[in-house]
This record gives sequence, C-alpha cells and structure tokens, in this order.
Amino acid sequence: MALRKKAGEPADGGGRHAAGEDPSKRTQILDGAKRVFSRTGFDGASMNDITREAGVSKGTVYVYFSSKEDLFGAMVEREREVLLGDVIALLEGPEPTDERLTRYARRLVTLLCSDEVVRWVQVLIGTSAKMPELGAKFYEGGGQKGWRKLREFLDREVEAGRLAIPDTGLAAHQFAVLATAGLWRRRLFAHLAEPPDAALVEKTVASAVQVFLAAYGR
Repeated sequence: MALRKKAGEPADGGGRHAAGEDPSKRTQILDGAKRVFSRTGFDGASMNDITREAGVSKGTVYVYFSSKEDLFGAMVEREREVLLGDVIALLEGPEPTDERLTRYARRLVTLLCSDEVVRWVQVLIGTSAKMPELGAKFYEGGGQKGWRKLREFLDREVEAGRLAIPDTGLAAHQFAVLATAGLWRRRLFAHLAEPPDAALVEKTVASAVQVFLAAYGR
C-alpha cells in the first residue's frame, strides 16, 4: 500500500521536491518579497526586484505564486500569523482576570506600535484601495480573529462569575481601544515617531485594565 507523504517531504522520496512544493524555496521567495515590499510598498515593487532580492529566477517565483498580488497576499498572511500568533495565548492560564488582561494588552500594544507592524499596516492600507479583498482578508484573519478570541475569553469570565458584561463582543472592541489609547493611531500616522517605551506602555495598559474592570468587574 502506498504511503502518503508528509507535508514538506520531497515528492519522490529521494531529496527532490515537486515543482512549487519546496518549503525552503517558498520561504526564500517570501523573505525576499518582504524586504522589497517593506522598502517600496506594493505599487513600487516589481517582480524583477523581488527575484533579485530573493536570489531566484522569475520562472521560479511563478512556479510558487501566480502573480505579484498572489505573492503579496501570501506574504501578508505569513507575517500576520507570525506576529499575532502568540498574543492570543496570553489570555490562557489560571491567573486572575486582571493579570491575564494586563499581559495580553501589554503584548498587543508593544506589537501594534512596533516599527515592523506600523510599516506593514501602512503598506496594507495603501494597497487596500486597489485590492480591498486583501485588506478584508488580513483583518478577518488578524484583527477579527483577535477580537473573537478576546470575546471568547470574556464569555468564559462572565460564565465563571468574575465579570458582568451584557455584550462581550462590544466589550472586546472597547478593551482593545482602551489598551492602545493615545498610542496606536499616533504611531500609524507618524505623530509618534518611535515605539512607546516600557513605562508608557505599562501606564496605558494599567489604566485600560482599571477602567475596563471598573465598568465590568464583579
């Protein structure tokens, strides 16, 4: 009976991958594309720029990605998962509600206000005018996913009797806004040139948690 090959395993079992199935080559292309898109944005990037940066031929790029739009979408999806993957996990654990909200908010603010994320969101906003489906997809997998996980956390806290929230979906949005108040928008529009320091993050997060629990805590 034929054995099914594992993901990333060479198709012929002899060290060679089928066309478009080498994960290291795909990563190499995405890494090169990330550097180019970061410097020039979507419109300013050409496939020639990306092939030079990635150190591969244009033909190789098209084996893995059908177009610049396809490549950009794959790269955005990868970066979203890398950047946001560990934030949601911070809501788990046996610690009191305020401690979990604090560490979640601290990481969220630090991440959103980082140079890398600010630059990517700026690039994505500029691209979304021409590719609205990409912006919607990014938000659905990033911001919307984070909102759903935070809402589920709040639902569990309500069920456990630790919070009293009539609308946990709205409350999840409110907490995200409180946690990033005065920082995220300023960073996005370059009013705040550098990421906030740890002291400012702590001050903002502590106030956010205090206000939130004053409204919804039991």
